[in-house]
Amino acid sequence: MIIVLKPSTTNEQLMNFTSMLKDKYNVKVNKWDGVQSTVLGLIGDTTSIDIEYIDAQDIVESVKRVQEPYKKANRKFHPDNSVIKITDTVSIGDGSLNIMAGPCSVESEEQIVAVAKAVKKSGATILRGGAFKPRTSPYAFQGLKAEGLELLKIARQETGLPIVTEIMSASHIELFEDVDIIQVGARNMQNFELLKELGKTNKPILLKRGLCATIEEWLMSAEYIMAGGNDNVILCERGIRTYENFTRNTLDIAAVPIVKRLSHLPIVVDPSHASGKSWLVEPLAMSAVACGADGLIIEVHNDPAHALSDGAQSLTPEQFDGVSKKIFALKNAMDNQV
Repeated sequence: MIIVLKPSTTNEQLMNFTSMLKDKYNVKVNKWDGVQSTVLGLIGDTTSIDIEYIDAQDIVESVKRVQEPYKKANRKFHPDNSVIKITDTVSIGDGSLNIMAGPCSVESEEQIVAVAKAVKKSGATILRGGAFKPRTSPYAFQGLKAEGLELLKIARQETGLPIVTEIMSASHIELFEDVDIIQVGARNMQNFELLKELGKTNKPILLKRGLCATIEEWLMSAEYIMAGGNDNVILCERGIRTYENFTRNTLDIAAVPIVKRLSHLPIVVDPSHASGKSWLVEPLAMSAVACGADGLIIEVHNDPAHALSDGAQSLTPEQFDGVSKKIFALKNAMDNQV
């Protein structure tokens, strides 16, 4: 249930009204202070609440029930866009375009530092790199694990770029204490025990859409994290599995405006995993920016032909530089529209 209060509501009235709702109806009340109004979101069993009684209160502007099962991730509960602060200079959801770029897998200090320096020079604001790698084959390279995390930190120290990397298990959370953004991969989108534990942290979480997940299921996974107390969720559309097999996945570009309509959470797009082909990264990235994505996550490797994972979808630093220039030119053109 959503309750919009009148602008004239005093703090004392708000406190008394909130206490009444909690005591009388045994619900949790979330408060959001907007530019022009205060919104209360009631979470719990609201079936016994008399909506006409609530609407009749002097401080209430309007009241309505919410049918969607996700509450905290719902734009109705939080009309303004959420802005997720990564560092003092990098935020996602504030209208800027952030590019997360780097190799699929961290392979060596020389590799990750070289790529980090290259992508930063080309406009990337966040360094991506896999330390723990979920692979379809048990015989494929699984990542350098804890050593890979340390190499990412070295690259961060060398470049100043915050880092985003994927977590595989709740038991690894302590290893990720010094990671700027924790990524939950597509295969773990519905690993609810992991999501619950991440909800107990205050880390920004990059939540990738599952291979066959609906948008509602995706938002419900975000709800798991937020229900635990962590509102710092960034959604990532990375393509879904369809009957088409020319590409690695099928990029659901419509998910960007749909999520923007349904949720206040920022959304980034991964054209690398969506396509599986390096030559498709540029057009898919451009379409994502045109649809209003808050950012992109792009795989860049200094030697894709010899990459230990996902070389076919990785751009070289030179290719990334060209794509980056076009992406930011499109973003600037959109921002300067009359």
